[in-house]
Amino acid sequence: MTTRLGTASAGPGEVDTGRLEVGETRDGSTFGLPVAVVNGAKPGKTLYMQAASDGDELNGVGVLQRVVPQLDPAEIAGTILIVGIVNYHAFQVAEHRNPIDDTKMNRAYPGSENGTSSERIAAATFEAATRADLILDLHQGSTSRMIDEVRVRCGTRHRLHDECLELAKAFGCGYVLDQKGPDGQLARAAPDEGIPTVDPELGGCVGWDETSIRKGVEGVFNVLTYYDFLEGTVDPERQTRANGFEQYGASCGGLIDFEKDLGDEVARGETLYRITTPFGETKETVTADSDGILWRTRRLPQVATGEYVCSLGTDLDSY
Repeated sequence: MTTRLGTASAGPGEVDTGRLEVGETRDGSTFGLPVAVVNGAKPGKTLYMQAASDGDELNGVGVLQRVVPQLDPAEIAGTILIVGIVNYHAFQVAEHRNPIDDTKMNRAYPGSENGTSSERIAAATFEAATRADLILDLHQGSTSRMIDEVRVRCGTRHRLHDECLELAKAFGCGYVLDQKGPDGQLARAAPDEGIPTVDPELGGCVGWDETSIRKGVEGVFNVLTYYDFLEGTVDPERQTRANGFEQYGASCGGLIDFEKDLGDEVARGETLYRITTPFGETKETVTADSDGILWRTRRLPQVATGEYVCSLGTDLDSY
């Protein structure tokens, strides 16, 4: 049976790319999101993937750029639906939020066909996503520095929590943040429709990072194999799970001097960072409030009072 997504149309054993039209730009020209359909030669599940719902998070685009040419529909059981760039307007100007309505796209799901720019894009991509059995929403820690991890955002009491944890483990970044996410996230909205969904958060950088992209490519093929889109076996490794997340901000201005590296384990009371003057004079020494892992840090060393510095993943276990 032929599968369509926007103008992309593929019969069994075929691949096609096209555009999913979602509106017009300010000059009245229509615009569409780049989409792909990989229709396997054999029947099976449907996987939906998307990238760049936040316009400056490009590692997911890099993953898809490398994954799609490697997909041979003759070897695939099932269907793969892909939206390569979700936040069209933000992507054009390399910004995080949609500049048309100043909205973070991953707070707009499930969207509205007659809503704002972001809500309309969210509605169109949500309709595509909810045709699937599994969803990977590829992200990164914006332009901050962050470990490669996968986020389970449905909440521990959700009926699909175990299935989402299984999908995160199959992807296999090594770290999982298991914490209920804000309203409007695809990984919050899609499980309510009965579809296991996770956010692989592939590092954080300006532009893209080859190490994180390779991790993401590996994760996608892990999922394809684990869920029988591709032949083979995957034995998922144990994942380190953070059930909590602590953020640290600057109580004064100056330059950040970290005492720990990304991914380092930190004990309660250990020094995380110092804030110094330009001459190396210590203004403040900040220690960890809890045991955890240094999960994310700011990229630039200079901070003003109240500015974000770093985050710890806390309440750790493994599964």
